[in-house]
Amino acid sequence: MTDDDTADRAEDAAGSGGEADDPADAEGVSYLDTDGTDPARTAGAGALDDGDIDLDDIVLDEASDPDEASRGLFDDLLEGKPIFEDKEVLRPSYTPHKLPHREEQINNMATILVTALRGDTPSNILIYGKTGTGKTASAKFVSEELETTSQKYEVPCEVEYINCEVTDTQYRVLAQLANKFIEKNEAVIDRKLSALRTLHETAADSTDPDTVVADPDIDTGREGSFESVAALEERIEELEADRERFEPAPMTGWPTDRVYQTFFDAVDYHERVVVIMLDEIDKLVEKSGDDTLYNLSRMNSELENSRVSIMGISNDLKFTDFLDPRVKSSLGEEEIVFPPYDATQLRDILQQRSEVAFKPDSLDDDVIPLCAAFAAQEHGDARRALDLLRTAGELAERDQTDEVNEEHVRKAQEKIELDRVVEVVRTLPTQSKLVLYATILLEKNGVHNTNTGEVFNIYKRLCEEIGADVLTQRRVTDLISELDMLGIVNAVVVSKGRYGRTKEISLSVPIEETEAVLLSDSRIGEVEDAQPFVQARFDN
Repeated sequence: MTDDDTADRAEDAAGSGGEADDPADAEGVSYLDTDGTDPARTAGAGALDDGDIDLDDIVLDEASDPDEASRGLFDDLLEGKPIFEDKEVLRPSYTPHKLPHREEQINNMATILVTALRGDTPSNILIYGKTGTGKTASAKFVSEELETTSQKYEVPCEVEYINCEVTDTQYRVLAQLANKFIEKNEAVIDRKLSALRTLHETAADSTDPDTVVADPDIDTGREGSFESVAALEERIEELEADRERFEPAPMTGWPTDRVYQTFFDAVDYHERVVVIMLDEIDKLVEKSGDDTLYNLSRMNSELENSRVSIMGISNDLKFTDFLDPRVKSSLGEEEIVFPPYDATQLRDILQQRSEVAFKPDSLDDDVIPLCAAFAAQEHGDARRALDLLRTAGELAERDQTDEVNEEHVRKAQEKIELDRVVEVVRTLPTQSKLVLYATILLEKNGVHNTNTGEVFNIYKRLCEEIGADVLTQRRVTDLISELDMLGIVNAVVVSKGRYGRTKEISLSVPIEETEAVLLSDSRIGEVEDAQPFVQARFDN
């Protein structure tokens, strides 16, 4: 379009009784509807009366129905009636206010630890029991009660929890403990400094600064009075120096003896009784030996202000067999055993938790007994029972039903079992993964009830393919036995008459899911085509 054409269009607009006051009109762009009307100007009468466009009156086609426009992925899911009132109650990390069928063990712990409230050192305690028997929950419950009571009677008593499955070396245990006590010491110092600085301000305004008497309600950590303002200032400087002196321990990089000394100084800074709770203590011993336990159990002979007691929790009743006799004697001063729950006890536990976790009338009558029965088969594992109940509730919510029923529990059982298999397979050593992958390859290619020799031949080729060391056939047989104990394969010794005996191996886990987990390992994922291995399985 030329400049002349543009000028003509502007003149036409002016000549028709209107002005080309809209830049868009000047460019020849039409905003008129097909009937020649301006939708912006006809949107509302007020807009015409005032000569202005009211944007609030303009309704765009896309937003004509706000509900439709805003509906997203989660709207349909949120339409279902919620089943849970408080799902966290069904998680292992939750510590209930009452622990059914563990009163005897809790009372035993309390009887031992009560000496801490008298300022004496409690005996060390070892707590044994299978997974899900309430060991950690009971120990945490007693610890919380101990700390609450110590505050009530103004007795300095503290409990520190360490999960040795995560913090599994002497360095990490000592560093974590050191930093916890440094943090507590700094809080105590800050509180004292705040009180003393307030006292100092009051003394500075006094007409007689020679003697300063502390308010007995202020926690100064001293007798309650100072001879002079100078003495008060000296005490403030001491506390500020203490505050600067505490240096947190890094998680790596220091010599172990320096970390130990940092922990020792931090815990002995002021008078207190400390109970160190070491959960999964057998994992610490397995990874790092008994040096940590030796140092902790011998601390009291060197501490001046504090006293330390150890509470160890273990699933392994025999882990003390590997301890130094001196450590064993001092560590196992008191032993408490947690037996597995039976189905009736599990039902009571689930009933108690479900009343808080679920909305009223959300559980079918068969749900809790079935969860308890499944868990009782797993050596009385309350954690398994709670997982089953929670997962069944989640599945019911996904189905958008108002009630958890028996079918949801059975689906939850299958899901948890598959999740367990996935986790076990994922954490297997590389050699065991190769043996399992060899078994899967044979099974996928129609070779059922394979024997050790066939598995070994495929395993050997897999090792060559990814550059891994090849174990002996005897060692591979041991790995197959370990997989059998984990429930991943089923290995049965069968007699071949004069040809001797062999192991027939079959998978006990879903093939596709297990293979996917194995191939997620970067090394095993390097195998591009295993088909020729299977075809040549009988080759030597």
